[in-house]
Amino acid sequence: MEERKKIDWSSFTVNLPLDNSEEEIINAWLTQEALEKWFLRLAEFSTPSGEKRKRQEQIKPGDTYRWQWFGWPDSVEEHGKILNPEQAEFLRFQFGKAGIVGVRVVVEHGHNILRLVQEKIPQDEESKMNFYVGCKTGWTFYLLNLKSKLQEGPDLRNRKSELHMD
Repeated sequence: MEERKKIDWSSFTVNLPLDNSEEEIINAWLTQEALEKWFLRLAEFSTPSGEKRKRQEQIKPGDTYRWQWFGWPDSVEEHGKILNPEQAEFLRFQFGKAGIVGVRVVVEHGHNILRLVQEKIPQDEESKMNFYVGCKTGWTFYLLNLKSKLQEGPDLRNRKSELHMD
């Protein structure tokens, strides 16, 4: 009988091949304006001193954020902190209670791959479903939307405020 591989519920990886330059991929993540084009309805960032960053101003480690999504009421928002990138990451952040997210571009067989790793996910049963399963599903969707937007395609997000996703 074949032994089943034990799932590591503490982290997951989502890889997405992109035909864009590394610079275009990275720039899609580093400002409020860019994140709101493919990921968030609201992506506010504040400096460590509490000053709000401008929409086109690049975020930096130490910044805090307030995020809201299309399809969810204003009461559903995430707060976290931008951390110092590690191991070739261009972005690392505390993702609320769901752990730490690191994002990098790797090259495989001459192609750019966006690699997102969410780690340090809490190990209780509720977190396994909400953060491992839920976040992995969410990141898969939003990264596909990033690819669509980078290729001048449609925005796949639900923008109809009357259709809540909860």
